[in-house]
Amino acid sequence: MVAAFRSNLHFGAEPRAGRGNYRQMDRGSKPAVLVTGGAGYIGAHTAKALSERGFFPVVFDSLSSGFREAVRWGAFVHGDIRDARAVAEALDEYGAKSVIHFAGLIEVGRSVVQPDLFWEINVAGTTSLLTAMRERGVERMVFSSSAAVYGQGGRGPLETIPEDATKAPSSPYGDTKLACEWMIQAQCKAYGLSAVALRYFNAAGADPSGLIGEAHEPETHLIPLAIAAALGDGKPLTVFGDDFDTPDGTCLRDYIHVNDLAAAHVAALEVALPAGAYEAVNVGTGTGNSVREVVEAVGRATGRPVPHSIGARRAGDPPSLVANASRAKDLLGWEPTCSDLDRIVADALRWEAQPAYGSGRRATSRKIESTN
Repeated sequence: MVAAFRSNLHFGAEPRAGRGNYRQMDRGSKPAVLVTGGAGYIGAHTAKALSERGFFPVVFDSLSSGFREAVRWGAFVHGDIRDARAVAEALDEYGAKSVIHFAGLIEVGRSVVQPDLFWEINVAGTTSLLTAMRERGVERMVFSSSAAVYGQGGRGPLETIPEDATKAPSSPYGDTKLACEWMIQAQCKAYGLSAVALRYFNAAGADPSGLIGEAHEPETHLIPLAIAAALGDGKPLTVFGDDFDTPDGTCLRDYIHVNDLAAAHVAALEVALPAGAYEAVNVGTGTGNSVREVVEAVGRATGRPVPHSIGARRAGDPPSLVANASRAKDLLGWEPTCSDLDRIVADALRWEAQPAYGSGRRATSRKIESTN
């Protein structure tokens, strides 16, 4: 029932304003941007980037996987995107005319065994969000899409992926991201919304401030798992397959620093587009690193070997996902500036050694000196 997803609005120490009349003095003249899923990993970094760029981020999050401690910029609304009324109330409260949409499930392996849940939250949730946006006259959406919409798609293992590549998702997660893109594109055409779908590749790293970082529970991403294995407070790393058609047999991925990714979302929000326009843009570095190369980079950063074993291939994993990111530069004026693999690992290690929230609190001690 929709009533199960009612929202609670929080303004820090400020008193609550009336509906549709959030006081401008509380945020100056900064335009509000609703950030769904903004208490999560990429959402929190994007909220910081928005604030630094002169926007007022309004984080809308159910906290099912995000962290309240990660909401350090702007305002926080506790709610579920499947509740269109709660979304509409948040849009009204802050007068937001743009949305950056992160909220959804992301685990590829989980999507294989629970596809119905992914369709309910990712697709039905996006439908509800679009309904609220249409009713409140929201003019711009930036959608957190994924390279998973491509799959391998008949592509050679070392080929980079342009935006017009065949769409052949190899997991239900990728299916849901592609379905959301189709819905958003149709809404643009029908109602005059303008939108940019960012198909980003492997987000990694953490903000150098140490205020926010990656804290999935359970953690499924390679770099934090490799760091945990090296520090000795996690399980030995499992490398899922070493018989792919790649130079060293392990999967190739395009790792992009989360701060570069956050900057791409701000660029997509600011780019001039006519009403009804829809753009899909890859966000990556154009360079692939293998699982073995990541393990070696973590070993260099920690000064310790990464305990690991070789396991079976994971369902839904294509051999290679590497972006052709030229369109991001041409359309958005965006290029990565901090996505060197060693820089990514160093920033991730700084966070994992002393996390401000999340799974690190269960570790007795992670303090370690980085060699970088």
